Amino acid sequence: MNLINLTKNEVKTFLTEQGESPFRAKQLWHWIYHQGATDFSRMTSLGAALRERLAETCTLARPEIVRTQTSEDGTVKWLLRFSDGREAEMVYIPETDRGALCISSQVGCTLDCRFCHTGTQPFLRNLTVAEIVGQFLVARDLFGEWPTPTDEARKLSNIVVMGMGEPLHNFDNVRDALNILMDDEGTALSRRRITLSTAGVVPMFGRCGTELGVRLAISLHAATDEIRDAIMPINKKYPLAELMAACRAYPGARNARRITFEYLLLDGINDSDADARELIRLVRGIPCKFNLLPFNAWPGAPYQPSSEARMERFAALLNDAGFTSPIRQPRGRDILAACGQLRSESMRESLREAGQTGETGTENAEGAGAGGATDATGPCGPAAS
Repeated sequence: MNLINLTKNEVKTFLTEQGESPFRAKQLWHWIYHQGATDFSRMTSLGAALRERLAETCTLARPEIVRTQTSEDGTVKWLLRFSDGREAEMVYIPETDRGALCISSQVGCTLDCRFCHTGTQPFLRNLTVAEIVGQFLVARDLFGEWPTPTDEARKLSNIVVMGMGEPLHNFDNVRDALNILMDDEGTALSRRRITLSTAGVVPMFGRCGTELGVRLAISLHAATDEIRDAIMPINKKYPLAELMAACRAYPGARNARRITFEYLLLDGINDSDADARELIRLVRGIPCKFNLLPFNAWPGAPYQPSSEARMERFAALLNDAGFTSPIRQPRGRDILAACGQLRSESMRESLREAGQTGETGTENAEGAGAGGATDATGPCGPAAS
């Protein structure tokens, strides 16, 4: 059993069932998430018999790094392989004194957004809690940030759940993973330093706000149902009126914690003055800001980026209406690590097998999202922008 797959309460229950005191769970948690230990023999505050028993029955396995690519702008992309051979990508976007880690929530994606490279890969499965948490632990290992540093000293200062997949279609695992990473006795990431990006799985907004309370980013990309239907099929299920109503009702949304609307500017599709004015009307009354994203090309992409002048004009209209709306500088384009470019290419399945698995998996993912069992997001967020 991989202990990284367990929540704090589950670790306590696991040890209690073995006759250990709850205090041992606290010690074990500290070793895993504050010290970054991967070897039970290092956990010297635990008794020798317990360490031996844990080594015999448990693991602290991380994903395997298959490939590392570094962009000319310093962005780093890793291809990670999990225990069953499935793969996903993770991206680090550095800033002067900090950096954001863009993590994935699924292998592939169910959403098929027309502008997103991830959407061209069949959905295979949701990532487990251990596989989501493990991405951050791998990055911490690589950056040597053990024991957990202070906020001021962290290179890995932010997490953006904007890699491969739709996180609200894997909500339970994403929630448990982020709560592990936010725990004060472990990696101790602040809620305000975590952003979750969704394409708009409306029924899950309430749970996301109340059970997680992290920053919310919405992959919007259009101001009318006609355009959004064409580029984001999820809009046919949750059209803009429902999406905006869910944003207005989002728990905790206020001026100090505004919703971020991601808006990818596509030449001749959604970048006109009329689109900007309709966008202003659409979001009126929602505490929000915009991230305007240039389109990042990928092999076979059906769209072209808007011109710089058009993007600046679009941003000016939003700014004049009182909305913060920076044009984000793309990062990692040369290694296909920018917004909407992620796709794990080392797939072991044949195309036929992957297609069959993807069809079944889509149904499972929809069920997980509804019942609560990606730029990178299939949704495409600011992480890699």
